[in-house]
Amino acid sequence: MDDPAKVARLLLGSATTMVKAVGARAIVVAIDALPDVEAVPPNTILMARDEIDHKRIDKLQEKAMGTIEVPNVELDRMGQVKLAAIITISNRLIDMNDCAVFLTGPYRSLIDSLVVMSLGAEYELFNTTDQPSIDEHIKRVVFHRVLSLALYLGQYGREGKKIGALLIVGDHRHVLEQSEQMILNPFKGYPEKDRNILDEAMRETIREFSTIDGAIIIRRNGVVETAGGRVE
Repeated sequence: MDDPAKVARLLLGSATTMVKAVGARAIVVAIDALPDVEAVPPNTILMARDEIDHKRIDKLQEKAMGTIEVPNVELDRMGQVKLAAIITISNRLIDMNDCAVFLTGPYRSLIDSLVVMSLGAEYELFNTTDQPSIDEHIKRVVFHRVLSLALYLGQYGREGKKIGALLIVGDHRHVLEQSEQMILNPFKGYPEKDRNILDEAMRETIREFSTIDGAIIIRRNGVVETAGGRVE
């Protein structure tokens, strides 16, 4: 590709046309995937992965519909789109009835692809029939932290080794009724403030216990109930 920045600018213009043509709610794009621009189209949601992205967003956010933060993990094009869709919905910037235009490209590179998605029709992303929305039963910040931890474990594993992990967040009482301990509960007896995943010190603890068999069960407010649970 001779001029990636030219392609990116053309795609940005095409996204504006597409929004009008299909009645989409928003354009969703990572700020680091945009070429240098003075402004973004109306109804654009900008994604940031780190502090550098936030500094750049500060220059453009007056024109933006909103901003979100996504975990800084390496994903392919469709992986980035799916992650953006989940977090944008959880932040209530768009909802399940909306159509959105996603601009994406190789990780940390300029946009080279445009994806139009009707969120409610994406079965592989959401199977939420008769389920409450995320912010009704799980704190959004807790959902984002759990998602970030899961993505980190999926990409990096633990000490260079691939691992699988089951993180269950939400109605912990119902889950606990359907589960039993496979090991002694390593979180039992600790104050709730010391076993909340929103505490930065808990990140490494969760990564460590993710290597054992069984589920890590988390309340909707982020307090970890147990690890090593076998869920029926």
